This record gives sequence, structure tokens and C-alpha cells, in this order.
Amino acid sequence: MDDNAPAPAATPQHDLEHDLAGRRFVVRVDGRAGYLEYQREGDVLAITHTLVPPEIGGRGIAAQLVEAALAYARAEGLKVAPRCSYAAAYLQRHRAAYADLIA
Repeated sequence: MDDNAPAPAATPQHDLEHDLAGRRFVVRVDGRAGYLEYQREGDVLAITHTLVPPEIGGRGIAAQLVEAALAYARAEGLKVAPRCSYAAAYLQRHRAAYADLIA
């Protein structure tokens, strides 16, 4: 893994919704929904689960969900605790771009 890999510049963008009350980001594609769930723990955004159904996989949806959560955390002045394997791997791959956010 390249510790200095920047965040992807051209992740495909799908319609994304931030369900603040439900503590999740949702992307709907072809009648299916992929989502990322999080918990707020004081000044930490804990990413707890990322799911993209296989029918809509391979389109960059999981990356878009994590990027949205990271952008939200940055805008809100929060740190991030990646508690799901995908978010942890994403942050590991793009450590240089998001080092300031890791709790």
C-alpha cells in the first residue's frame, strides 16, 4: 500500500443523501441502496458499517460513501474512528489525505 496515495480525484458520483437523524449516508442506484452508518461519540465520528449490495458493486459507491463521511467529519471539526473494515482500509490507502482526521 502506498501511504502517500492521495484521495481519488475521480470517484464516480451517484446521488448521495445524508440521513442525519438516521446517522447514515445512502446512495441509491438501480433501485438498490448502499449505505454507511456512523455514530457520534463526542468529537469523534465512528464509522461502524459500510454496505453496498453486490448488484450495484464495483461502481465506486463504497468509496463515495466513505468520502462523504470524511468530508462531513472535516466540515464539522470531528475526528474519525474507522470501525468497519472497508473504512479502515480506505483510510489506510489514503493516509496522507486524511491523517488529520484519524482519531
